[in-house]
Amino acid sequence: MSEHAPSPYYKIFAWLTAFTIAEIAWAYWFVEFRIVLILGLGMMAAVKAAMVGLYYMHLKYERGLIWGAILFPVVLVAVMIVGFLPDALFPYGH
Repeated sequence: MSEHAPSPYYKIFAWLTAFTIAEIAWAYWFVEFRIVLILGLGMMAAVKAAMVGLYYMHLKYERGLIWGAILFPVVLVAVMIVGFLPDALFPYGH
């Protein structure tokens, strides 16, 4: 029998579970502070999405063009978020 290193899937699953619990706690504690709530939940969701993509979808082994196909939409979403942020923070044009 050959010995091999244990797969990181259980460790990643534990981290994803911890982040989910942290998101629930974050939403409970910061429900009054809208911008802190949104930024915190967004950051944790981005970390969880990156972990799923890198480990479960095996993107950590990809090179070149696939990263461009992934990062281009991420940049577009970031530009849209920054563009719509003033409307979200000041909906009635203070």
